[in-house]
Amino acid sequence: MAESRKNGIRPLVIKVGGSLAGTGRLGEMLAMLSAAQIPIVIVPGGGPFADAVRSLQREINFNDAVAHRLAMLAMEQMAEWIASQCSGVKVARSLDEISDSIMDGHIPVWAPLRMIGDDESVSADWSVTSDSLAVRLAELLDARLILLKSVDVADGLSAEELAQQGVVDGFFPEIVARAGVSWSIFGPAADEAMAAILAGEGAD
Repeated sequence: MAESRKNGIRPLVIKVGGSLAGTGRLGEMLAMLSAAQIPIVIVPGGGPFADAVRSLQREINFNDAVAHRLAMLAMEQMAEWIASQCSGVKVARSLDEISDSIMDGHIPVWAPLRMIGDDESVSADWSVTSDSLAVRLAELLDARLILLKSVDVADGLSAEELAQQGVVDGFFPEIVARAGVSWSIFGPAADEAMAAILAGEGAD
């Protein structure tokens, strides 16, 4: 844990759902994140790159363990795209790179494969998406997690209920219970609250 808390950094981990790309909100959300006044780490969803992995798995028939790694590469492709769109956002592939990026005044966007490609605490199948991987990063950083989603969800729903509704992936309830990570889901109706957090109001 010492590496993840180097120089006292305890960033807020923010997972940006790939589905935002299809709703027209992705650019708006990235602009909001780029203006953050607190240390944050962006975890990208796989978006259309992950959809391509699903299609290719059907077409050329590889197993779920391979698909899991390719889906993490899809997240890395989204990370590269996000960094290309946002000034001051840098791709980070390790806890050190995350800390160094923040210390340099940048916002790291996480490329996960090097860090957790062989992490046995995470199932290597489609029950795991960027939702659960974001929890794993928050666990490693001892950080709070916010999932930005394209839909609003009712207050007070458990992780199990959210998984049953398809809002989060199937592994999410297990990993948040194990990791003890503090997490929230913000949909379109929570943009004002999200902006306040990024301005340093209420983030701890």
